[in-house]
Amino acid sequence: MLKKITYMAAIQYASMAIIILLAKTTTSSNSQPIPSDKSKVESWFQNTIKPLAVRKSTLNSSLTAAEAKPIIIKVRKDGSGKFKTLTEAIASIPTGNFQRLIIDIGPGKYVEKLTIDRSKPFVTLRGSPGNKPILSFDGTAKKFGTVYSATLQVFGDFFVASNIVFENTAPKPDGKMEGAQAVALRIGGDKAAFYNCRFLGFQDTVCDDQGRHFFKDCYIQGTVDFIFGSGKSLYLNTVLNVVESHARVTVITAGARDSPNQDQVYSFVHCKVQGDAKGSFLGRPWTHMPRVVFAYTELGSNVHPEGWSTFNHPERAQTVSFGEYKCSGPGSNFKGRPKFVKKLTDSQAQPYLSLQFIDASTWLLPHPK
Repeated sequence: MLKKITYMAAIQYASMAIIILLAKTTTSSNSQPIPSDKSKVESWFQNTIKPLAVRKSTLNSSLTAAEAKPIIIKVRKDGSGKFKTLTEAIASIPTGNFQRLIIDIGPGKYVEKLTIDRSKPFVTLRGSPGNKPILSFDGTAKKFGTVYSATLQVFGDFFVASNIVFENTAPKPDGKMEGAQAVALRIGGDKAAFYNCRFLGFQDTVCDDQGRHFFKDCYIQGTVDFIFGSGKSLYLNTVLNVVESHARVTVITAGARDSPNQDQVYSFVHCKVQGDAKGSFLGRPWTHMPRVVFAYTELGSNVHPEGWSTFNHPERAQTVSFGEYKCSGPGSNFKGRPKFVKKLTDSQAQPYLSLQFIDASTWLLPHPK
């Protein structure tokens, strides 16, 4: 009997050791920095974010359970799917949803104002990479309020979007209209991923509101503050296209953070800043202590020599955390940068060059097929 107990205990200890080893291996791989060589990023990502079957021991347990039996709902404008509209498809999701629910969207433009509320986690919107569906609306701050003007608002956790175009078709602000801000996407849920998506608008295109978010291989277009909010987000291999503004001022980010104890940060790695706007700023402080980093990013000639601005809040120069690390292109010349902008050292940049800063090992999965 004693031998049997000892044998069983040995098996249990061995099993625990394997689980711990797998956890350490996965966590370690997520801590590996993003390569400085852009050509190696894709293979690095595939080796780091492995499929669900390999990572069950380290992923959030509710996510693992949700992914076990995914449900697919087809939306087709021609009536060949279960629903013709996304509004109907989202309404069909049960409150307290606990399974991965994939809304497979056919090609075409869906002119709808959409919300996925907090009681509906584990939702995926999936389109075709060759013929992306367009989610479109023309909401403005004047009619709905800025953050509520979004074409799509997401509050549910574990959201994924793949091969989707999000747009707000409200007119470009002319510098005179009040309430002309118009959001294409508001993401307020935690642990959300966007793959190969396009976000089109002018002022306030993406409200990166709250939570940990990952954007990969995306395209974001706007004029003023077109990525704004209090998210903790990594933007990887994403194009930031700055459109000329009638206000003659263009700025990419407007981060919000009010305390050193808050964890919000936007990190842009291997991205590209381009556009027809001249003298564009990489960021400005919406509130007192925003953190924004651009690393390994190609900064076009449209970037203002100063790069960053306090926008009539000179006192915030003492509290902002704006940094650049090994960027390239004509807009990366650091000589014209204000003193409050940091040219980051290797050690200072390292935390923003890892998937671990968004805790990816517990929730991020590969691009859905």
